[in-house]
Amino acid sequence: MRSRKPGRKTSERGVATVEFALVAMIFFTVFFSVIDFSYLLFVNLTMQHAVREGARYAVTGRSDIDPSPDPGNPGQSRYDAAIEEMRQSSMGLWDSVSPVVTFRIVDDGGAIVNLPANSAGAPNEILIIGLHCTTATLTPFTAPFFAGGKYQFDVSATMRTETYK
Repeated sequence: MRSRKPGRKTSERGVATVEFALVAMIFFTVFFSVIDFSYLLFVNLTMQHAVREGARYAVTGRSDIDPSPDPGNPGQSRYDAAIEEMRQSSMGLWDSVSPVVTFRIVDDGGAIVNLPANSAGAPNEILIIGLHCTTATLTPFTAPFFAGGKYQFDVSATMRTETYK
């Protein structure tokens, strides 16, 4: 066993680099996880806002922002206009979340019934608009927490349609 001579320092070159590498892995994992979860929460809340705005628009019976109006089918126009309102209210996230839109109503017996395709319900019905969204994580740090690295969520809004003509 070698003894240390007085006044002689042991070599500690590179220790700071190794310590930084160990701490940096933990720091960046936490840092990017916070960023990712903040982004996913932002996307979820933004789409909740968009579906709420679309429902508010649909229950009024309006269809003036329908991108391709069909005068012979006002129900189709209200449906398309509500989707367009959701698209405009999504702050540019609509295409990135690939939403699946469902329009449902609560019937007289209290059961939830899917509406036929391209229908936005009738006056004085309880309308439920739902979106099933899928978005990717921003960084690979949080991708293992979600199936296929994709965050899937559902948002919906329920409102009674107004009496309109």
